[in-house]
Amino acid sequence: MEKKPQLVVKEQEVAELEQLFNASSVAILTDYRGITVSEDVRLRAKLRNAGVEYRVAKNTLIRIACNNYGSTELDSYLNGPTAIAFAEDPVAAAKIISEFIRESKKTKIKAALLTGKLVDAAGVEALAKLPPREVLLAQVAGIFAAPMANFAGVASAMLRQLVTVVDKVREQKSA
Repeated sequence: MEKKPQLVVKEQEVAELEQLFNASSVAILTDYRGITVSEDVRLRAKLRNAGVEYRVAKNTLIRIACNNYGSTELDSYLNGPTAIAFAEDPVAAAKIISEFIRESKKTKIKAALLTGKLVDAAGVEALAKLPPREVLLAQVAGIFAAPMANFAGVASAMLRQLVTVVDKVREQKSA
C-alpha cells in the first residue's frame, strides 16, 4: 500500500527536524505570533547570516523529531504557533532572537534545548548577554597566557637582581 503524499511530506519534515536537532548545539523555540512579514524577513536574514536555521513547523512534528532525537524536555512548550531556531553557536542565535524581541516587542522565547538540556526563556536571555564566541576565546587565551607572562616577569626580575648583585660584588672586589 502506497503512503499518502501528505504523510510522505510530514515524514520528510520530521526527518529534517531530527537531523537539525542532531547537528545543532542549540534549538530555541519562539512564539512568532504578531510578527509582520517584513519583520519575519528581517529576522530570517539576520539568522541566516549568522548560520542559524530558522523553521516554522507544526508542534506535533517538532515533538516527534525531538522525541526521536532523545528528548521530551520541550513537549510542554509545544503549544501555540512555534518557530524553532537551530544553531551551532548558541550565543549568536540567542543574541539575534533576543535583540529582535526587544525591538519588535511582539514575540517571545518559549524555551531552548542546549546540548540536550532544557533551558528556560530566562536562561536564553542570560545566554544572549554573554560576549561573542571570539571574545570568550580571547579571554580564555588571556587567562592561560597570564601565568606564563607573570613567570617571565618574575624570572627577568630575578635575573636583573642577580646581575645587580654580581655587579656590586665586582665593584667591591675591584675597590
